[in-house]
Formats: sequence, C-alpha cells, structure tokens
Amino acid sequence: MPADSTAPRADNGRWSLAFGDAVGDLGLAADELPRAAARPVMLSILMPVYNEERTLRRAVEAVLNQRYPVDIELRVVQDGSTDSTREILDEIQDPRMFVHEHPRNLGKGAAIVFAAMQARGSHIVPFDADLEYSASDLPRMLAPIIAGRCDVVFGTRMFGMYSSYQSYPQAVGNRAMTLATNLLFNCYLSDVHTCLKMMPLELFLSLDLRERGFGLDAELTARLLQRGIRPFEVPVSYHSRSVADGKKITWRDGLHCLRVLGRVRRGQPQCLSDDRGFPAPVATSRRPIHSVLGGRLGQRDTASHVSGAREEDRDATPDVVSAP
Repeated sequence: MPADSTAPRADNGRWSLAFGDAVGDLGLAADELPRAAARPVMLSILMPVYNEERTLRRAVEAVLNQRYPVDIELRVVQDGSTDSTREILDEIQDPRMFVHEHPRNLGKGAAIVFAAMQARGSHIVPFDADLEYSASDLPRMLAPIIAGRCDVVFGTRMFGMYSSYQSYPQAVGNRAMTLATNLLFNCYLSDVHTCLKMMPLELFLSLDLRERGFGLDAELTARLLQRGIRPFEVPVSYHSRSVADGKKITWRDGLHCLRVLGRVRRGQPQCLSDDRGFPAPVATSRRPIHSVLGGRLGQRDTASHVSGAREEDRDATPDVVSAP
C-alpha cells in the first residue's frame, strides 16, 4: 500500500465517551459542534521511538484503538533503535500507521520534526512511546479545536491530580521550568514541558525550531509564546517512569532547556498577525531544523513504510535541501 493512500475515515456519528465528556467539561455548547463540518480536522500523531521495546506495542495499540471524532494517522519515527523496535513495528498491521526510519539516532526533536514533515493532517500532536501519557486524553484535546475555540491546545499534567511522579526532583524541576517560562514570556502556563502539544501543522512548520533533542519541548513552547500565542490547556493524566524503567531525560537536559528559553527570549520581537491568522514569523539568521533535516538526511538515510510493509517509499522522503 503506498504511503500516501487515504486512511480510513473516522466514524463521526459514534464519538468516544471521552470526547463527549470533554464537550461538557470544557463548557462547549451543543450548537458549537456542527462547526466541525466547516472546520475539517485531521490529526497526525507523531511518535518518536528510541529503544522502547518494552512499551512500544502497547503505546501504538493504545493510539490506534482509541476512538476519535476525526480522521487520524500515526507517524512513527524509528530513531536508530538498537533493540527489537523495528521487529515490533513490522508486526503491527494498520493502514493508519506510517513508519519512518533513521539509521542512526538523531534525537527526539529531530524525529518529531521529521514526522511533521511527512504528516498529512491539519493538526499534529507528539505522543511518546513510553506510556507516560494516555491516548484517551487526545479526543478531549480535540474538542476545543473542532469547536473553533482555539488553534493550540496543551495537555497539562495537573501536579497532585491525575498524575504520578517517580521522584520529588522530577516534579519540582518541571514546576521550576514552568515558572521560568512564565516570567520570561509574561504568560501563565501550568505545564511547559508536557509532551502533548496539539497545533496546526502549518503553524508548527513555520516555527524557527533548531533543537534536535529534548530541548525541542522548551523551544516549541517558547516560539509559540514569542509569537503571542497562548495555548488552551486541557488536563491530562500522567504516570512518570524512572531511569531504571528507561527514562532518558536528566537534570542536564533541564539546564539546557533553560538556556533554550533564554536564547529565544533574547531574540523576542513584537509580532503582528499574518493573513492566515497566525502571528507573523520571526526573522532569523539560521534556517529552521526542518529545512536542515532535508539536506542532512536525504533519500539514503530514511525509509518509510505503511504498517509493517518493508518497502522504501521515496515519495514520502522530503526533497533534499542543501544544508547551510
């Protein structure tokens, strides 16, 4: 099956209970829902994977088995894993799942950006393969977007509610990063480093993103705030894992994220909206990461397939762009 084939359409007449509950929880009136017909949404779920053989199958099945009020696709980037990740992905058969491979580990940020470059949806959301987040929260995040209330939604981990942290430093570190962001950008967010950041694909690709690792979380939030965008926050559940369970982020990544926030803040200009309704992009002397990735990867370094069919799909690989 070619990688650009049309995915099965969602059964919009049988929305999940989670989505139905969200309509009431978010204060959306019933007469707002028909706007979905005039506001078509397709969600591309981006899953970077690096040595997650213990949880990968359950994470993928949780995403694919969840019922959504819109069409979805799952873009998995096998980011140079050395365990049985590749074999597990080959065994999963679903035409909505597209697998892209990096022969070497390029980093979580690079994997997310590359998946976004291949996405066909109107909106994207990253989703980790480690089961720290729940796929059942995704329909709730879609509700305000479909109703036309907002364009950007963050799935916020409510500290002390619907969440479990393996250590005190994990929780405090996250709060410290959020406080720093709020002070630097004059905003009031509850969770800067949530993985679940849902937004229009066009907006994501227009951002000047340079981080290839865990720093993308901080940079993505900072770039949105820099443009004057204030995300709508929806509470989600969270169950953190320990280093022994495979958690890869460390305190050093936290320090790096602080530097990323400072770098973006120092270059913050006054932003005006463009004709699409998005704040105008910021001039920069460096090219965005998605432009650089096109040249760094090219045809030889990526392969794509649909639901386990091991066949290179050159049409799914971005045009080669010369790196600066």
